[in-house]
Amino acid sequence: MPRDTGGAHYRKATVAGRFDYDQEIVLAARTHQGSPGVDLITPLRVAGSDTAILVNRGWVYSPDGASVDRRRWRERDTATITGYIEVYAPDDVVTNAARDPRMVRRVTRGEVKSRFPYPLAPYYLVATGDSADGAHPARRELPALDEGPHRSYAMQWFAFAAIALAGAGLVIARERRG
Repeated sequence: MPRDTGGAHYRKATVAGRFDYDQEIVLAARTHQGSPGVDLITPLRVAGSDTAILVNRGWVYSPDGASVDRRRWRERDTATITGYIEVYAPDDVVTNAARDPRMVRRVTRGEVKSRFPYPLAPYYLVATGDSADGAHPARRELPALDEGPHRSYAMQWFAFAAIALAGAGLVIARERRG
């Protein structure tokens, strides 16, 4: 596991260990293909280490976007999880106003560190595949690491600027005539 969280972001990783389902938390208000649900975040106790890494095991349907039967979505106790590294969100806002102490709205270091009886890795793993058999939550996809829509946004804003300049020119020309 890399120590530098900045360099680890979106890096592909594989971790083996034992899930601690008793300490699992629910990331509320998540959607998948337009349906409400939650993400299940479970600590994975790495063999030979006192530190656990949180694993976002994926999305499950929840009609209210908050409650879910976590026992139904347990996988094998030991697993090898493949996914990508995600860094914790900034601790700038306290987000947990939930009625359930195992529910969070954002995965921030401040939100999660006090909920676990052992040290946590400085980042968490978003599962994209694993060695588990049977049903498991809907895994997340690795985000596309491309240039994105920058060119089309730039063209759009240059078009807005040209329209604004042409419009201003028309208004000035009309005022001079009148």
